[in-house]
Amino acid sequence: MQYFLQGLMLGFAYVAPIGTQNMFVINTALTQQRKRVFLTALIVMFFDITLAVACFFGIGGIMSSNPLLELLIVGIGSLVVIWIGIGLLRSHSTLDTSVNVDIPIAKVIATSCVVTWFNPQAIIDGSMLLGSYRVTLPGTPGTMFILGVSCASACWWLGMSSIVNLFRAKITDKLLRGINIVCGAIIVFYGLKLLYSGWNMLQAMIAK
Repeated sequence: MQYFLQGLMLGFAYVAPIGTQNMFVINTALTQQRKRVFLTALIVMFFDITLAVACFFGIGGIMSSNPLLELLIVGIGSLVVIWIGIGLLRSHSTLDTSVNVDIPIAKVIATSCVVTWFNPQAIIDGSMLLGSYRVTLPGTPGTMFILGVSCASACWWLGMSSIVNLFRAKITDKLLRGINIVCGAIIVFYGLKLLYSGWNMLQAMIAK
């Protein structure tokens, strides 16, 4: 349960920052009917979870086969994660309801796929963040961790879209800024924790 909760917390911090995917779902929730809102959220959630699992087991699995590569990626990954968190703390997201979200479902699927799976930044961030944790959490703990991440993604997309749709009049730039600050702080914390794990790995290698 400990590793599931860790994955759940990191998953929320990873998926919640207001980026391209979030703004598209938020704008859909602000302007579309509930059925369309849930369908859009499910589509985005599917691509988000599949990328997270691929980064965790794929990239993370490759890294775990080479101890020196493990150490290198954990070290670099921890710094990248900390940088991502600091970037969120400094970011300023704004609502833009001028974005056209009244598009065919086929285009929603294609757009979500491209934004997620063909986005180099999303792949790099996911690989560094989740792949690095795969190295430090092998076996059952790792499985519980990625289940927590996946659960966080499902809860976020379905919950966030529902809340925005219900309370659309109360969604402000200030609220979006608050979400990014909280998520940024959590990600910086996990980055520091990952850096500490890398330090322990280095110490163990030196001791050998």
